Amino acid sequence: MPAQDDRSPLPKGRFAMLNCLQGSYSEDIRRDVREGLSSGHKSIPSKYFYDSRGSRLFEKICGLPEYYQTRTELSILENSAAGIVGNFRKGDLVELGSGANWKIRALLDKVPETDLPHVHYLPVDVSESVLLEASEELLGIFPDLKVFCIVGDFTKPIEYIPAGCEKLFVIFGSTIGNLTEQEGCSLLKGIARCMGARDRLLIGTDMIKPKDILEAAYNDSQGITSEFNKNILHVLNRELHAHFNPRCFDHMAFYNPEEEQVEMHLQANRRISVEIEELDMTIGIRKGETIRTEICRKFSRTGIEKMAGQSGLRISRWFSDPKEWFCLTELVRWSA
Repeated sequence: MPAQDDRSPLPKGRFAMLNCLQGSYSEDIRRDVREGLSSGHKSIPSKYFYDSRGSRLFEKICGLPEYYQTRTELSILENSAAGIVGNFRKGDLVELGSGANWKIRALLDKVPETDLPHVHYLPVDVSESVLLEASEELLGIFPDLKVFCIVGDFTKPIEYIPAGCEKLFVIFGSTIGNLTEQEGCSLLKGIARCMGARDRLLIGTDMIKPKDILEAAYNDSQGITSEFNKNILHVLNRELHAHFNPRCFDHMAFYNPEEEQVEMHLQANRRISVEIEELDMTIGIRKGETIRTEICRKFSRTGIEKMAGQSGLRISRWFSDPKEWFCLTELVRWSA
């Protein structure tokens, strides 16, 4: 069993919030932006999309006709939620990168009403406003549920997750695909260290499919994904007193078959110079040069098995749609 005794117990009451970003967010964004924009191939980590505006834009993306991922994953949950919940009657339901609550509701709906008073829902997200809005809605729908929100970066060590009872960890969407192979394994290893013999981890993965379908999902006809992509510049302008003009950039998204990932970039449509006051730096960007803002890795079953094995986890069950466009994979520790 992993050592868990040093972590704090859950607070009392139906609702509580812990902010683990205080003091660290400013340092993180300074470091990440300085390093990313100083490299030969400029990049900004995708986690900086998700302020309150970015989260709202992403919710709109999830409803777009081209964006198959959300409706496919929800269809899997509709068919498989009861089996996923199984004997989970008392414990912590921990959602990493929670955002909106559509998917977690599918699982909570399958927890018997008499057991809900014994369940804690622990959503982890970088946006405090999104956590508050989603939690308020859940507390209204499930009067006996207890919610403990954690404002934090789940890609970092998760020692803030309290110890002491059975846990079902979930990472919905294709969140794991937004991380590099190394980052993804590091995240899963960290979760594995927190897992006991009865704990489970459910991860969503978008599967490899034809290029035209993949690229359409990130180049919607309404331009909402473009607006979402450019939102990262608004975040930098606000947080770092930068002077990016979003009109100087075009949204670009394409499938990279060698890396098996969709890449989102912001491509400069003119030569520009941008001052970032908080970093005391000015960067030059050539016309046609890009800033990569996101990777969205796509998986095969073999790739998921490899990732799990490298992280000290094994696959216990698969849940998918008839086309196998998307998978929910249940993982447990090897020693479990």
